[in-house]
Amino acid sequence: MFNRPPLEERIAQRQRERGPLKRGTTFEHGPAKALFFFGFGVVVVTHLIALSMYFFDSGP
Repeated sequence: MFNRPPLEERIAQRQRERGPLKRGTTFEHGPAKALFFFGFGVVVVTHLIALSMYFFDSGP
């Protein structure tokens, strides 16, 4: 459409230009890395709070 190659070909061309991923760089995008670790931290903290309420609650 409009003298452009199909979407699949454009994606394949972009991937060929980038080359293979470098070993040890899982996150290439800084904000995505920050968001991932923030979400992971929230999950860990909420689980710790829930477990502490379960084990240390004196009950009625």
